Amino acid sequence: MATAAHPPVAVTAPAARGTCPFAPPPAYEQARGEEGLSRVRLWDGTSCWMVTRHADIRSVLRDRSFSSDARRPGFPFLSAGLRTLASDRPTFIRMDDPDHARLRRMLTADFMIRKVAEMRPAVRQVTDDLLDRMAARADRTADLVADFALPLPSMVICLLLGVPYADHAFFQQCSSTMLRTDAPPREVAAAQDELGAYLAGLARAKRAAPDDSIISRLAEQDVLDDDEIASMGRLLLVAGHETTANMTSLSVLALLREPAQAARLHEAARLDEDGDGSALDTAVEELLRYMTVVHNGIGRVAVEDVEVSGTRIRAGEGVLCMIGAANRDEDAFPEGGLLDLGRPGARRHLAFGFGVHQCLGQPLARLELRVALPAVLQRFPGLRLAVPFEELRFRHEMAVYGLHALPLAW
Repeated sequence: MATAAHPPVAVTAPAARGTCPFAPPPAYEQARGEEGLSRVRLWDGTSCWMVTRHADIRSVLRDRSFSSDARRPGFPFLSAGLRTLASDRPTFIRMDDPDHARLRRMLTADFMIRKVAEMRPAVRQVTDDLLDRMAARADRTADLVADFALPLPSMVICLLLGVPYADHAFFQQCSSTMLRTDAPPREVAAAQDELGAYLAGLARAKRAAPDDSIISRLAEQDVLDDDEIASMGRLLLVAGHETTANMTSLSVLALLREPAQAARLHEAARLDEDGDGSALDTAVEELLRYMTVVHNGIGRVAVEDVEVSGTRIRAGEGVLCMIGAANRDEDAFPEGGLLDLGRPGARRHLAFGFGVHQCLGQPLARLELRVALPAVLQRFPGLRLAVPFEELRFRHEMAVYGLHALPLAW
């Protein structure tokens, strides 16, 4: 077991990415090959433990010795703005049980696999409508992010929550500010307050005129006040479109650069139409593993002394679980740096986290990706980049990784 003295800090988080925009930062992957856990320096000069191996992260995320409560001393943050976002009126993902379980149970039925499967026709219709608009463009070009990848999950989550999509520019701007790692805390707080006030007002309106949306149902139960409903709505609204939007654009880009894998997706989609969806399921899981848009770690703080991989973590010490590095761990995924849409065991990835805090909305994300990715490639068989690859702008400054824009032509 490692001694109580901490090893020297060799890595700063967030770390710079290397030459491959789909791979985790090289510093994280290098740390994965070293014995024990590593130390990482944060923006404010403090440091915490960094966990990079697949088995170790699973161990941490299922261990009640580690807390998700961002208000606890020692909890690690990647920026001052993200500290404001996570610790000021936290959502239930930043709570421990029993509060976490109590609030999460209020939403579980809405995201059950069977319930989400009923949404497939609606997701398909939104997908087709957006692609029809793209196909109608006379110049045969589009920005996949603005024209498809972002509107699709935004429209779907708005439908579920009961949020008017006409207000999408407002809530997407708030979301962008809240997730910027370089945003000043006052801007993050202002965006969070504005979005919270908007959603609280929506909850009040639905008390007077209920419908079949999630926000309306929460308001009708009369268990949560409007601010608590707004907090839950904020989490679902932001997470419900940011993650899938960026997964969609990154996946299309990766497939354009690897035609053999794009051909495998085409074949998987054909089999799915014939009633065998297993190959398409595997392809989506592999893309989730390979991309891992939550690229700079899941935070926890130890509530008691605990040992992980031979390293003693003291009560009050923070931990960052680098799930992107873990999803390339050769012990869990042989040749993990390669994209293989037929990879056995791809579903063991940690893209949705692990344990009791595993992403509630993962069935919806999987459905959207299963529908969206084959549809894009099938509709535009000549799809190609409209600018040189080197000119693409990636979201290095965002808590959710992806592309700012993806100009395409066909």
